[in-house]
Amino acid sequence: MRTLRVLGVLILLGVLARGDDLVSTKRDPHAAVANAIEFFKGSREPDALVWLAWLHRRFGISEFANALQRYDQVLLEQPAQAPLRRVLRCVADRGNPVQAEDWAAVVHPSDRITVSALYCDQLGLPATFAEALGNAFNQGGYYFPHVLLAVYWINENGCKLGGPRGFVDDVYRANAAIIHDNPSRVSDLTLEAGAFLYLAGQGALVDDTFVDHVIAAQNSDGGWGESPTEKGRSDWHSSVLGLLMLAHVRSLADSAAVSHAR
Repeated sequence: MRTLRVLGVLILLGVLARGDDLVSTKRDPHAAVANAIEFFKGSREPDALVWLAWLHRRFGISEFANALQRYDQVLLEQPAQAPLRRVLRCVADRGNPVQAEDWAAVVHPSDRITVSALYCDQLGLPATFAEALGNAFNQGGYYFPHVLLAVYWINENGCKLGGPRGFVDDVYRANAAIIHDNPSRVSDLTLEAGAFLYLAGQGALVDDTFVDHVIAAQNSDGGWGESPTEKGRSDWHSSVLGLLMLAHVRSLADSAAVSHAR
């Protein structure tokens, strides 16, 4: 009960933990996360399901306990897309083996970068990986969050990334700048940058007000749209990113409440 009272005080004061810092927010992430969970109830979008399964593993969200089983069922029902999705299954199942014939289905440059990082502990990184990652980063925009995700997987898997000194910090700053340019703009790109910064343990770089704007932009069905011009029309990709980011914010808030209660 004491923990709950402290959490209530923190929410009323608009203070949530973020990394080693405190971030000011006027809105409660708990309700937003609950609404986003409801949005994905019964979802059969495979690319969402693999991240819902990750959320269950990371945060113990019980509503997603069977997400990986649902993902596998969709693979059986959609055999044409199964090779790529068998590869991506590793997002939720770290021991997922990769089959050589499935690897050929990974054709998009950004997918090749993130998937190479995802499996680096099993397969190592290609000799040209650092160069490819740098080239992707130099393209900017959409590629920034994908490069960040690759950096996250490399660190998560304990692999070593070559490349110029300070490259990783540049990746973090570039993604933070996507948000800082206009913190009130909640779009697929800004949600992706914010979600992956929190995923990488760099939530302190996310603009203080952005979290408030993300919660405020949530649609009545619990999802988020691809851009401000599509308000009221929720998109699964933007929605899973919003949930991924706020699940981290909620977790940090809960940890702060426990710390303050001691």
